[in-house]
Amino acid sequence: MSREQRGPNEKLGTVLALAGISNAGLARRVNDLGAQRGLTLRYDKTSVARWVSKGMVPQGAAPHLIAAAIGQKLGRPVPLHEIGLADADPAPEVGLAFPRDVGQAVRSATELYRLDLAGRRSGAGGIWQSLAGSFAVSAYATPASRWLITPADSSVAREVNHSEDSGAPLKVGHSDVQKLREAAEDARRWDSKYGGGDWRSSMVPECLRVEAAPLLLGSYSDEVGRALFGASAELTRLAGWMAFDTGQQEAAQRYYIQALRLARAAADVPLGGYVLASMSLQATYRGFGDEGVDLAQAALERNRGLATARTMSFFRLVEARAHARAGDAAAAGAALKAAEGWLERSRDGDNDPSWLGFYSYDRFAADAAECYRDLKAPRQVRRFTEQALSKPTEEFVRSHGLRLVVSAVAELESGNLDAACEQGVRAVEVAGRISSARTTEYVKDLLHRLEPYGDEPRVVELRERARPLLMAPA
Repeated sequence: MSREQRGPNEKLGTVLALAGISNAGLARRVNDLGAQRGLTLRYDKTSVARWVSKGMVPQGAAPHLIAAAIGQKLGRPVPLHEIGLADADPAPEVGLAFPRDVGQAVRSATELYRLDLAGRRSGAGGIWQSLAGSFAVSAYATPASRWLITPADSSVAREVNHSEDSGAPLKVGHSDVQKLREAAEDARRWDSKYGGGDWRSSMVPECLRVEAAPLLLGSYSDEVGRALFGASAELTRLAGWMAFDTGQQEAAQRYYIQALRLARAAADVPLGGYVLASMSLQATYRGFGDEGVDLAQAALERNRGLATARTMSFFRLVEARAHARAGDAAAAGAALKAAEGWLERSRDGDNDPSWLGFYSYDRFAADAAECYRDLKAPRQVRRFTEQALSKPTEEFVRSHGLRLVVSAVAELESGNLDAACEQGVRAVEVAGRISSARTTEYVKDLLHRLEPYGDEPRVVELRERARPLLMAPA
């Protein structure tokens, strides 16, 4: 369905020409993005011609899919007003702002929390369906640069004479903040064990809306406010990580940006670095290795002399992942060596942040294996994967599954088909116990690599075992 504007949509025509996209090409891209979100769209070049020459405005998620499709080609976010579709059904570009003012930062974060829940309640994907495919690594440029310039606000004390939200308390105390920290700790455990799509993990966005938002809109001293912003930043980063794990890249990006802004208000530079490291991992996963390096190095630069040795080790490890994806073996090797050196310097008595509890030598070895996988060095992959798998644990089930897939790839590239299939079967068994789109993608990649051996009995068996996993709804 469409509704008519007055006259041609010259803005859309201009941006299409700038992006070098034909009418048929745009229709195909929009249909593909819709299919990724379970929508059956049948736009063609005639549909696009109507949008441009007659000013017809497609309904539902289509305007946002159009913006996302053009944005992918241009490599940057494309707002609706730039393509003349600002009057379409609203799905604001929520969460992309990194305000300089603390008050505006509170409004930006709480708006994101509210709209996400509205999307979940709609039963049709809500705002995230409308924003399908709109991840653009360039959206991280302004947040990263502003954080680097000013990683901490001067004051965050807030006084309100009346509640801006029906659930907001007049005065926030340390006990309120502690509840948020406990929720974050619980969510971290569930996410590691069951994946970002587990229903218990999905309660994080609701916690942000119901618990964190009213507190942020209340009154607090500078001391309590810093703690409140820190706890909210942790939860917001977790919401982003869980969205990332379930394949909702556009949602993850917005949560990460708001988490970084909240960490700045908390004056918690290591936490801000952790958010930047999460951004880097997402950029790297999406194939933007160079940008991933920039984000990881931003985390490192501001944390020199501030973060613990274990924290610095993790940041260097994330940098190594990005270098490896970018194909720079020398830089990846240097970063891995530095990460291992920092880890060896860490001590049990160090004041490591609670959010770093997952990081140990096992995790270092697992990521080192992935670095060498990207660099096509199977012998190194094997060596580090064996170390990563030496202590399997029920606490980090998803990580164990990912490591098994990486091990299978290494065995395959070393010519050991039977061993690759054996590890693949174990990985599928683990993947079936959790809800993680990322783990499923790893399994799909393994099956793709096994296609040349499609008639081999072990490969056929693995494919059959993986079928229920691959057919499960996203």
